[in-house]
Amino acid sequence: MLGSIPLADMLQPDVEALLVHREQGRYHCFLVPIDVCYQLVGRMRLHWQGFDGGAVARGELEGFFAEVTRRARPLKEGSRS
Repeated sequence: MLGSIPLADMLQPDVEALLVHREQGRYHCFLVPIDVCYQLVGRMRLHWQGFDGGAVARGELEGFFAEVTRRARPLKEGSRS
C-alpha cells in the first residue's frame, strides 16, 4: 500500500509520520509531525472505554481527524512546500 502513496517518500525520519485514516471504506493519508500522533494516542488513552472505545472516544477521534483535515494542504507535485 505505501508504495503507491507519494507522501511516504517525503517523510523526514524521526520527526514525521504518515497518518492513515480509514473512513467509510476510503483512506485519507496525512504527513504530520510525530507529535500529532502522540496527541492522538493521548486522547485515545484518556477517553477509551470498553471494547470499542465508547461514544466519547469516537467523538474525540472524529474531532481529531476533522482538525487534521482542516489544517491539511494538498500535495503539490515535485515539491514539499
